[in-house]
Amino acid sequence: MNPAIPAVQLHTLAHARTGDKGNRSCISLIALEPRHWPRLVAQVTEERVAALFATRRPSAVRRYLLPNLHAMNFVLDDVLDGGVNDSLNLDTHGKCLSSLLLTLPIRID
Repeated sequence: MNPAIPAVQLHTLAHARTGDKGNRSCISLIALEPRHWPRLVAQVTEERVAALFATRRPSAVRRYLLPNLHAMNFVLDDVLDGGVNDSLNLDTHGKCLSSLLLTLPIRID
């Protein structure tokens, strides 16, 4: 990111919810206001989300746009240490992963 362009954390522009199924996490991101939608589409990309979650080692990150809702859904494969039945991780459901996504820096003008 260019340090000359001001940035805010994503949570100032959107809210998120997380669900899980096995070793897959689904994170829905919803714009707080419709005017933020184009900025979110441009900046919250599969590549940036994959980089943000690199320590969880996702095997795939896919983004699905829901423009009528000003929302998007990210599906991250293999990020839950095997899933709720296989992991000793305290957050095997991945509910806090939406909080991590909301720390993503977003450029504003």
